[in-house]
Amino acid sequence: MSTIISVIPGDGIGPEIMTATLRVLDALDAGLEYEFVEAGLAALENTGELIPQETLDSITNRRVLLKGPLTTPVGKGFRSINVTLRKQFDLYANVRPVISMAGTKSHFENIDIITVRENTQGAYLAADSKISDDGETAESKMVVTRHGCERITRYAFELARREGRKKVTIVHKANILKTVSGMFLDVSREVAKKYDDIECEEMIVDACCMKLVMNPWQFDVIVTTNLFGDIISDLCAGLVGGLGLAPGANIGKNAAMFEAVHGSAPDIAGQKIANPCALLLAAAQMLSHLGMEDKAKRLREAIRATLAAADRVTPDVGGSGSTESMADAIIERL
Repeated sequence: MSTIISVIPGDGIGPEIMTATLRVLDALDAGLEYEFVEAGLAALENTGELIPQETLDSITNRRVLLKGPLTTPVGKGFRSINVTLRKQFDLYANVRPVISMAGTKSHFENIDIITVRENTQGAYLAADSKISDDGETAESKMVVTRHGCERITRYAFELARREGRKKVTIVHKANILKTVSGMFLDVSREVAKKYDDIECEEMIVDACCMKLVMNPWQFDVIVTTNLFGDIISDLCAGLVGGLGLAPGANIGKNAAMFEAVHGSAPDIAGQKIANPCALLLAAAQMLSHLGMEDKAKRLREAIRATLAAADRVTPDVGGSGSTESMADAIIERL
């Protein structure tokens, strides 16, 4: 029996890396069928909307979305498409793993960290955003709820237990942001008490960033709020070679979205040199979510072997290959 998922090819390099990713998924014989929908610049051109209702309906019905990178137009009135999708479907848990792979341009080895980021509250909610009439002052509120803090921390500890992880680091700024970050820390402490089989530590966000650069091996699972998680997860991607190797899962109760966390890279769109690995690794997260852990493992191993052999890989990881040649090499290893 096949599973139908929603697919947004994306903007810029999105269609190129999505084509490669779907070829690899087909080679895995994962039993997937694809319902293609639009969002971003392509949707704006064709429908006049960044996220058409047809796209929202597809995600509601299929409950799983594989998404290429999207471009949100610069200017007033355009809210981030990713933020909108996360809020629309209450995709509260943003899960961004990074793991070292041979053959990449990285200064570190043996990195294996998962950042779990609260995805629907905090700074990115931009509550009550406004600019003064004279244009001299801009403001917005940071809002978190006890429920939001509790469920993201619980998700991180449950993930750690499920994955056999040993430690969860709660990252905050409660020394300065005593109400918003203070609530997150207080609630996270309450949750941590229920998981006495997992070590828990607390760390102020600036100290966390410093220690990630100096000694990243001390980290296992990091859980934090929206803005801090966005920054920390990109820092972690830098530890393993960059955003071209960084996938992201956005998990909610009734839907899940899987994506490459990098941008649409319009400067190289059409050149067929975009690295598809971030989206492929996101597809592996999707397979795990769908209960196909064996296929997810095979996919990750094929990606790892291809990078280690530098076989037809793209220029960003030291090769002279193309998006499609890299997909070919991964498919052969499957």
